[in-house]
Amino acid sequence: MGLPVAGALCAGRFKLVHKLAIIATVFFFVLIIISVSTRSDYNLDVPPRYRDLIELQRDLPQHNLSLPYPEGETGRYVKFTSQINMLGWNNVFNELCSQRGYVFQDYVWKQDYYPWDESKAWEVPSRTPLPALISGPTAGGPWEVGDSAPRAIHQKWWDVVCPKDKIKVIWTHEVKKKYDIHWVKTAKQIFSVWNKILLEEEAQCVEVIAPQRDVEDFGQVFDLWLWGSDRILDIWEEFRDSAVSRLLGTSAVVQRCVDRNLELFRTPQTYKHDPFSRVFAVHVRRGDYIQACTAGTYYQTFLTALRPPPGGEWGKNTPENTKEYFKHCLPEKDAIIKKINDASKRMGEGGSHLKGEHFLNVLYILTNDKSEWMDDFTHQLKSGHGWKIITSNNLVFGNSQEKDVGMQRAAMFMGNGWSSFTSNILHRRLVDGKIPISNRFF
Repeated sequence: MGLPVAGALCAGRFKLVHKLAIIATVFFFVLIIISVSTRSDYNLDVPPRYRDLIELQRDLPQHNLSLPYPEGETGRYVKFTSQINMLGWNNVFNELCSQRGYVFQDYVWKQDYYPWDESKAWEVPSRTPLPALISGPTAGGPWEVGDSAPRAIHQKWWDVVCPKDKIKVIWTHEVKKKYDIHWVKTAKQIFSVWNKILLEEEAQCVEVIAPQRDVEDFGQVFDLWLWGSDRILDIWEEFRDSAVSRLLGTSAVVQRCVDRNLELFRTPQTYKHDPFSRVFAVHVRRGDYIQACTAGTYYQTFLTALRPPPGGEWGKNTPENTKEYFKHCLPEKDAIIKKINDASKRMGEGGSHLKGEHFLNVLYILTNDKSEWMDDFTHQLKSGHGWKIITSNNLVFGNSQEKDVGMQRAAMFMGNGWSSFTSNILHRRLVDGKIPISNRFF
């Protein structure tokens, strides 16, 4: 998808200023890598403060009122206060066609999932700066050279460049009702509506807000009901090829953690090669996931790669259909082992240039389970099937983004079709050009 270029940006003077701004931004992120890697926050018993990263994030070069349009004091901006965790990419995607700078926000934890006890948290709810998790334009990084799109700004700079008297508030539920885009329209149609609104709105600063849950349960621009249906599919290729996807990268913080764990994945066959070239990464979700699977059978939704089998209707289901859902959403131990071995065999026979019987020999298991079930599961795979086993519990990883990198680079990945974690990994793998046979589901 081509990025929009406003006519006013064609002047040679602006192009020169813009190129210099991009160079400055690249230099800025090099400083992040150096600074963050040499400071404190090494005590694993307490959460990091990210003081250096917060300071550098505050001083992003685009946080400058004197910059020419479409940035600076005269720029146009959009803040999606309506966004929630893991549903944010679509909001950035809207920014590309609206000639507005996207406002990126800190990752706000659900406190139950925070790696430290609440008593140790510096603030509640706990926050992590987005550039600690990802890199690229989504987190304030530069666009490609020659691209005139405005760079994303941090939420605190929004308060500076967009005082309250400049802000136009748009409510998501009102737009959905007015344009009838809640239940039946496809992602492209929904995107087109929002693109038109943001492009034609004269206000310099637009804040998109979701209503209280008693008005609408899921008030995001691209809501849960869209994500849980095939209506999302028609926008995939356009999104995959967009600069937002292509330039999405791993943060320096995450990459260092991955590099520290590389030796765990090495085998004699990969001593001089990419250690992930023989890794099969598998997302085995257990524990509380039974609740998600039960909800999936009730609403017949949350399917990343499966279509609902016949039987039942929305809000209801049959025992036979429920059983079919659970085969894929929460499979039994023996079924998982068979699926892993069958997929590995197929990959070795026809999916790789390195053909042969033990092409994949390292199994990387992503799981939230530390029970006897998992101990027995890994023991069977190791002793009965010859796998070298690594689980996420063995790694010195502090967050899900760090786990994501390892699975993105694996030769093969098997995920859970009901998991947004799986879908985010798949996105990175597909953008990276992984062959289809290397992406599998239970």
